[in-house]
Amino acid sequence: MQAPFVVDPYPSLARLRENGPVSIIHGEGGLAMYVLARYDDVRAALADPRFGQDARRAQELASRRVEGVTLGGDMIHMLNSDPPDHTRFRRLITGVFTARRVAAMRPMVSRITGELLDALDGRDKADLVADFAFPLPMYVICELLGFPPEDRFAYRSWSTAVLTHDPDPEVYARALDEMAAYIAGMLRTRRDSPRDDILTVLVRARDDGTLTEPEIIGMVFLLLIGGHETTVNLLGTACLALLHHPDQHARLLEHPDLMPAAIDEFLRFESPVSMATLRFTREPVDVGGVLIPAGELVLLSLGGANRDPRRFTDPDRLILDRGDPGHLAFGHGLHRCLGSLLGKMEGEVALTALLARHPRFTLAVDEASLPWRNTIMLRGLESLPVVLHG
Repeated sequence: MQAPFVVDPYPSLARLRENGPVSIIHGEGGLAMYVLARYDDVRAALADPRFGQDARRAQELASRRVEGVTLGGDMIHMLNSDPPDHTRFRRLITGVFTARRVAAMRPMVSRITGELLDALDGRDKADLVADFAFPLPMYVICELLGFPPEDRFAYRSWSTAVLTHDPDPEVYARALDEMAAYIAGMLRTRRDSPRDDILTVLVRARDDGTLTEPEIIGMVFLLLIGGHETTVNLLGTACLALLHHPDQHARLLEHPDLMPAAIDEFLRFESPVSMATLRFTREPVDVGGVLIPAGELVLLSLGGANRDPRRFTDPDRLILDRGDPGHLAFGHGLHRCLGSLLGKMEGEVALTALLARHPRFTLAVDEASLPWRNTIMLRGLESLPVVLHG
């Protein structure tokens, strides 16, 4: 049976917001963590350098409080590092995700989308996650990285093991080892056979001393997991949200030009990354009159911020032409997601094509049986069985 918070976190997040600007929860071994869930506070903290993100420092702080606790920062990458390391990592691949480069990828995304929908022709039912939402961004990120897409189920299994709430330590460790060994093997292959892909860029960065091999493995880990998880979750929860809001579903079918604005509203309504990467306070920080001491661990709830009624009118309702793209689904500040333009473009292309082919899909199972990703970091469905209705 799934934990209530995993199935529907929003009542708990509403209580956290009403409790005050800062709450405290206890994690593994009773480890205390401060939580921010109000929009203004979360947005400010995301851009505040007094909140550090270095995973090694966070682990050190946690270990002082609870012996044997692990925070999962085994691989160092852009999301769990601070400048100057973060700057060095980000500079290497910023050019891959410019508006011009993303626009150039649209034909590829359209082609893959069409092929996935063609495969559904003649079927009455489909799993919109397994058959559509998962393979689309996975094919795209494999193309960018230079990874074989036929190994996509291994990538997904590693991602699940690493991101699952309260993971089995043996499964978690094995996934990390397998993934690190796989990436190292791909690096050796690419050094012998360079291509026009991110992996070749990273190999050159290792050879010229810009990155170490462990840093490259962490970078690839982040791009591989971040490059598909966000879009998978966006597509799955967007489809479910339309089923919950038939008036908005009908409006989008009548006005498909609303799709770009709709993508922002889908992202706000169900933030694919529900909790930002763990922070810690470098010094005492006042949040809304509450002082968080130095050296404390801090969680920033993106999902809570994006449903804050102080910021968004009627936040628990999907309003596709809300006209307010100020959500925090991709973060804010120095660590704002580099792939946000790509993720939004994938969502726009995929949902437009899906609704053109199958405008009246309905759930094929009892909604209570839908499995959600078992993690507080992400908000996404494991599967979404539907009747297509041609």
